[in-house]
Amino acid sequence: MVVFTCFGKLNSVFTKFGRKTIGFAHGIREHVKLAPKITDTVKGKIRLGAKILRVGGIEKVFTQLFSVKDGEKLLKASQCYLSTTSGPIAGLLFISTYKVAFCSERSIKISSPKGEFSRVYYKVSIPHEKIEHVNQSQNVKKPSEKYIEIVTVDDFDFWFMSFFNYQKALRSLQQAISQSSQN
Repeated sequence: MVVFTCFGKLNSVFTKFGRKTIGFAHGIREHVKLAPKITDTVKGKIRLGAKILRVGGIEKVFTQLFSVKDGEKLLKASQCYLSTTSGPIAGLLFISTYKVAFCSERSIKISSPKGEFSRVYYKVSIPHEKIEHVNQSQNVKKPSEKYIEIVTVDDFDFWFMSFFNYQKALRSLQQAISQSSQN
C-alpha cells in the first residue's frame, strides 16, 4: 500500500512536470515557427542572451532601451513577436509598473527621404494610462495560436503573439494595468 501511494505521488509529479514540459515545448514551437529560418532564430536568441549577460541582466537592458521613471520597476519580460504590416518582428515585451514596451531583437533597415539607409531597433512604448483595454484572442483555425491585443485610447492596436508562456505574459500584463489604474 505504501509503495502504491509512493508511485501514485510520483505519477502525479511526472504528470504535472510532463504538462509543463509539453506546454513549454509548445510555446517554443509557436515562437520559432514565425521565423523564416530556424538558424536565424537560434542565432538571434544567442545574440539576445549574450546581450542580456553583457549588460548585466534584463532589468538593465530595459533601462538602457527605454526611459524609466523614478520608482518604475520591471515586472516581466517575455520573448514574443509584434505583428506589423511588413510581417512579425521578434523581440522582447517588457511589462513595468508604468508602461508596456517592446523592442525588436535585431535592428531593421529603414530609408530616409534622401534614400540613405540606417539600422534602428523597432520600439514601442505605451504608458498604462494610454491603454484602453487588453484583449486575448486566438486563431479560429488553429486555437493553439494565441494573441494579445493592446488597444490604446487613441485607437491604435498592437498585436503580440508566439509567447513562450502566453498565460504568464497575459496575466502579468492584466495585473500591471489593473494595479496602475488603482493608483
